[in-house]
Amino acid sequence: MATTPLSPSTAAAAAAAAAAAAATSAAGRHLPSAKPPPYSLPVTVTRPRTSSNRPVTKLHVSSSSSETAAAAAATAAAAQPKEETVFFDGGAHYGDLAVNLLLGFTLLWLPLTLAAVSRAFYLRYRFTNLRVTVVSGLTGQDRSDFSYKVIEDVQVVPRFIGEWGDIVITLKDGTKVDLRSVPKFREIAKYCLAMAEKAVVLKEEGPKGF
Repeated sequence: MATTPLSPSTAAAAAAAAAAAAATSAAGRHLPSAKPPPYSLPVTVTRPRTSSNRPVTKLHVSSSSSETAAAAAATAAAAQPKEETVFFDGGAHYGDLAVNLLLGFTLLWLPLTLAAVSRAFYLRYRFTNLRVTVVSGLTGQDRSDFSYKVIEDVQVVPRFIGEWGDIVITLKDGTKVDLRSVPKFREIAKYCLAMAEKAVVLKEEGPKGF
C-alpha cells in the first residue's frame, strides 16, 4: 500500500502537538494530587482558674413554696398598721373637782382647788391599744404620746376613799409620768401592764389625801 508523504508544515505541527502532549503527561506524573484539607473543629482555650482568698458564701434555698408564701404573708401582715381602739378616753374624776370645790372656801385649800379646776377642764387622758396620750392646755396644744413598749413599771396611788387615784408610769429611760385623779385607775393600770407585757401585779399604796 502506498503512503502519501506529509508536507513539511504538517509534519512540524504534528511534532509540536506530540511534544506538548508528552510534556503535559510528564507534568501530571510529577505533581501531587490536590486533596481537600481535613476538617478541623474550633479549638477553645480555657485559662486555668487561679485560687482566690475570697470567702465562700453558702446560700440555703428553701424548696418549699408554701413556706415561702407563708413567710411573705406574715411579713406583710406585720408591716400593716394595726387599727387603733380606745380603751379609755376622759379627764380627771369629777369627785376630785367636787371635793376640792367644797374645801376651796378656805383660803388654805384654795391653791389645791385651782389645781383641781385646771385638771377638770384642761387635762385629758387617752389609753388605746397602741399608745398612752396625755393632752393638756387651753386648746390641747400640749400633747405627749408614748408606746407601751417603753413602759418599765406602773404604780397606783388611791385618793380620797379609793374612788379615784393617781397612776405613776415609769419608762425605761427612768422618766416618771404622773397621771393625777384618774377614774378607774386600777383597771387602767392593769391594762397598761398587760399591753407592756409585764406581770399584772399592781403596786398600790394606801390612800393619800385628795
